[in-house]
Amino acid sequence: MLAILNSFGLSGLEGYKMQVEVDINQGLPGYEVVGLVGTSIKESKERIKSAIKNSCLQYPILKIIVNMAPADTKKEGPMYDLPIAIGILCASDQLEITKAKEFVMLGELGLNGSVNKVNGILPMLIYAKQLGIKKFIIPKANENEASFIDGLEIYPVSSLTETVKFLKNEIEIEKVKVQNFKDLQSKSTISNDFKYVKGQSQAKRALEIAAAGGHNVLLIGPPGSGKTMLAKAFPSILPDLTFEEALEISKIHSIAGTLDTKTGILTKRPFRSPHHTTTMIALTGGGRVAKPGEISLCHNGVLFLDEMPEYNRNTLETLRQPLEDGVITVSRLEASVVYPANFTLIASMNPCPCGNYGSTTKECKCTPQAIRKYLNKLSGPLMDRIDMHIEVDNVNYDDLRLEANEEPSQEVKKRVDSARQIQLQRFAGSDNYANAKMTDKQIKQYCQISEESNELLKTAFEKLNLSARAYNRILKVARTIADLEGSQDIQEQHIMEAISYRSLDNKYWS
Repeated sequence: MLAILNSFGLSGLEGYKMQVEVDINQGLPGYEVVGLVGTSIKESKERIKSAIKNSCLQYPILKIIVNMAPADTKKEGPMYDLPIAIGILCASDQLEITKAKEFVMLGELGLNGSVNKVNGILPMLIYAKQLGIKKFIIPKANENEASFIDGLEIYPVSSLTETVKFLKNEIEIEKVKVQNFKDLQSKSTISNDFKYVKGQSQAKRALEIAAAGGHNVLLIGPPGSGKTMLAKAFPSILPDLTFEEALEISKIHSIAGTLDTKTGILTKRPFRSPHHTTTMIALTGGGRVAKPGEISLCHNGVLFLDEMPEYNRNTLETLRQPLEDGVITVSRLEASVVYPANFTLIASMNPCPCGNYGSTTKECKCTPQAIRKYLNKLSGPLMDRIDMHIEVDNVNYDDLRLEANEEPSQEVKKRVDSARQIQLQRFAGSDNYANAKMTDKQIKQYCQISEESNELLKTAFEKLNLSARAYNRILKVARTIADLEGSQDIQEQHIMEAISYRSLDNKYWS
């Protein structure tokens, strides 16, 4: 007998409708899966066989053929265990197929018949909703992840036995209730705050501008000057996630298997800090099935590279394209996937091997050749894509012991939010949401400057030997500074401050 059930597949961030066809005939006992399937699906035989037997159901000792349609699309993962098992039960007349055909089923089976968590549920549900598919049976462990999608009938199950009884109308399963994202978001707390960072007023000002306009920042200074502390406090002044942004980020984390099952969605902007030994594939994404990498996992958030020169140069060079385009194309033998990678880069580094070059309080013991070799670990094209270069010197003892209250992140965030609102109104109707992402056309439209400012910028361009990209980034930063002050026009002082954040090009890399 033939049983055809509905399921769903995933290619990158996009889902597609598929069918699980199970045919059972007389003949030599066997189990074969066809339809361009991966190893994890081929290995499903023993999982499904044990799950059916340990659920006190009958596993047919007959010829079993399973087809995963469409046959020309690669399928991976154990998420099809549940629909295959239900298909076997339907094809062997142990279960009526009428009700089973109403649902899209997803779930991995344990040997004891338990239905275990699978990755990628969230993007599949979102895409299925767009196709008009409404009814699902999913693992209980994915319940919270599915609870933020309105307009669907989602039934969470914990075992194969429970699924069979539900399809036989012997028990009722309560549908997943939709959660309110704002209520969950309001419970999140800030772990790092600017008020705990002593001194470093210039660096704090630069990070405020970066948060307001989405600009990339490089912090340069000696060890112990507070670069890492500043970077970790940076997310506390970023605008709150919108529900749409949270869903987009959570989809990526769902595919990667890093989504917290307790909350089911990200409530804060991601902050990723990969170790300097991280590989190119781990950073950009890839592997056999083209999984998302660190730059996609921090989409709409922050990528922090601590001690940037210590990273492999070839690995760093892969950041050049996503820093410009906001996406990364991961091409592998079995798939070519485009993942979003629209992040803010915060990088830190020492100016030399000993860390004290340029310090006002400590003496550098490195030779000019050693300093040059160390700084040249970062290429010019990569440095050109970082909007702001900030020098962070050591804090003196009196500043550390000073009891005066530093400005908390909450107050800084209010100014950042106001500036972002201006930008959202400015770019309404476009895909852009921040000054750092302005196109050349938008720069020409929104970054008009006076003749005096133009002369100032021309002088800096020639003296600092800046590139055309650096010129555009100075205008973008100046636009953000003007937005923070509520100024409609870019003033001369805004240009001067924006230029000051590019002066280290000349000091360290000239």
